Amino acid sequence: MDLYAFPPIAAVLDGAYALLMGLAGLLEPLIGVTSAAAAIVLVTLIVRAALIPTAVSMSKGEQARARLAPKLQAIQQKHRDNPERLQREMMKLYADEGTSPLAGCLPMLVQAPVVGVIYALFILPTVNGHPNDLLTETFAGVPLGSSLVGEVVHGTLTVADLLVFGAVILVIAAIAEVTRRVFRPVPAAAAQPTAAQPAAVPPGLLGALQFLPYLTAVIAAFVPLAAGLYLMVTVAWTLVQRMLLRRRFPLPVPPQATA
Repeated sequence: MDLYAFPPIAAVLDGAYALLMGLAGLLEPLIGVTSAAAAIVLVTLIVRAALIPTAVSMSKGEQARARLAPKLQAIQQKHRDNPERLQREMMKLYADEGTSPLAGCLPMLVQAPVVGVIYALFILPTVNGHPNDLLTETFAGVPLGSSLVGEVVHGTLTVADLLVFGAVILVIAAIAEVTRRVFRPVPAAAAQPTAAQPAAVPPGLLGALQFLPYLTAVIAAFVPLAAGLYLMVTVAWTLVQRMLLRRRFPLPVPPQATA
């Protein structure tokens, strides 16, 4: 069974298709052939703007978890031999403080289907039974439905296409590097955990986490260029937003830093 032909999914894709085509039509007199790409950027900005309240909630949750870190550590030490009691006490602490260990997951959960819809719209020849005209749209001369890996596999990659794909992937990678430096995980070898350093990371896991931000750049090489543009805009938004919100909701300062 074709998943994209399932009526509810087909209806969602058709609605998204109409939205992108409508925005592209409105933008075409202003920017010409890149209007579809601009429509994707605009949709990305609209989605991220709509998620600002959840991003604020995420920052508040991060701040609250940092503040609760010493209490959580005490609970873990006290009930380490009783996993069920440990779980109950931890959840009770989160409930008493009005937060949750899952606070802030909503932005990621919401964006996953958005990326999935954009991906589908640029790989399907038909959408809900009608031709998919989005496949005729380009960005800097590169079809929005093509991918770097796809062109390599089919032997259609040109220098011009490589420059476009490379630019998108390099921008994502550069943002990932800035994110890695600004929000570097705390190694376990650091001093005893404090409220500002609640999530000390074991050395073995630290190395893996250092490269996690680059995963988006790898994904961008496999998905259609349209989805790559979405990813590029959203990671840039995420970085700026996290930096601003970290200033608004700073993590507690370690006691030794204030001494």
